Amino acid sequence: MVAAAPAFGAIAPGTDLSLHARELVRIHDAVLSGSRPPERPRALVARSWSRVMRMGLAADQVNTRRPLSADELARRRRTSRLSLVVDELRRVLTSVADASMFLVVVCDADGVVLWREGSPRVQLTADRLGFLEGMVWTEQVVGTNAIGTALAEATPVQLFSAEHYESQQHPWYCTAAPLHDPRSGELLGVIDVSGPALTLHPAIGALVESAVRLAEASLWRQHRERLESLRRSTESVVSTTSGPLLVVDDHGWVAHHAGIAARDRIGVPRADHAVAVPGLGLCLPERLGDGWLVRPRTRDTSIRARLDGCLLDVLADGGSWRAALTPRHAEILRLLAAAGPTGLTAADLSTRVFGDGAHAVTVRAEVSRLRRVVGALVATAPYRLADGVVLDTSAESSPSQSSGQPSG
Repeated sequence: MVAAAPAFGAIAPGTDLSLHARELVRIHDAVLSGSRPPERPRALVARSWSRVMRMGLAADQVNTRRPLSADELARRRRTSRLSLVVDELRRVLTSVADASMFLVVVCDADGVVLWREGSPRVQLTADRLGFLEGMVWTEQVVGTNAIGTALAEATPVQLFSAEHYESQQHPWYCTAAPLHDPRSGELLGVIDVSGPALTLHPAIGALVESAVRLAEASLWRQHRERLESLRRSTESVVSTTSGPLLVVDDHGWVAHHAGIAARDRIGVPRADHAVAVPGLGLCLPERLGDGWLVRPRTRDTSIRARLDGCLLDVLADGGSWRAALTPRHAEILRLLAAAGPTGLTAADLSTRVFGDGAHAVTVRAEVSRLRRVVGALVATAPYRLADGVVLDTSAESSPSQSSGQPSG
């Protein structure tokens, strides 16, 4: 009987590891041969095996590994935000790796092994598996493994012995957890601890999760320090600027505010793209040192746009930009321009686009995608052109843009 494991762990405290490994081999061999297994594999493992089998990877041999070039590995290390916390991870994990017989592996979001450290004896075994710096350890390349499966499932993963797809990995355990950028939520990579299967301790999962939380906290602390540096570097300019304003970084995080209630973040600023800020209205961000100055438009500032087919040309105060829209998004813009300042609800748009009000959810998704392209030119609740935006739709539209049929 396969023992239940707490949380995402592969084993429960008190598990007989040797017996459990033998049971997993029988399950692995039965499932991959199409026979009925003595016990079902864990759901996460079954999903991964199904994906890998559809890819056509072999289970009875080491599938082909091709390392990145030294230059590409160096570039990835240099540009990865994980480089900011790798020393901290070393202090937490590598200090006990040798005594605990495991490796610490840091991968980027593509599953590329950027750094690998730990027990020299365990490293020799890892070398034979191609578990090396510069190698890609996704499911597509090496089958079910904690790194690749954590990326595929977007969750912490621990695998023990024959839960790995390749039989050569059965003498291993591996425990991996995704690490995200606390500023944006972007996946930065995966932290993994791997070692001989029969040395797995139930506390390894908690150790890896603690290391990830520590690294994310460190990234957040560094982010706050950079915001403070941005605030100091722009003090002289901001002190001579009247009226309400914000100073934000490239991700929209607020470093300084004046004349407006404090807020943590606004939309990501882009040159000559309007952004709507509660309390300030429609603003045009201005580059200021390493950040952006965001303040309300002056009364004589205009944002004029012309929609010609699916091309949107925008002329804002101080610059212009062009965006290529899908036929559906061009159609929605025309409908909002025609509706005027009263705007349209999702049901209204659904009726105009699809002929009935039953597609409100689809309309909301389409407007959300449209706003990622045109920014705050489109306001919500109700959907309308933002105050001060003038859109010229006099150019003739093609039949496909006004047919009311769904577009891709």
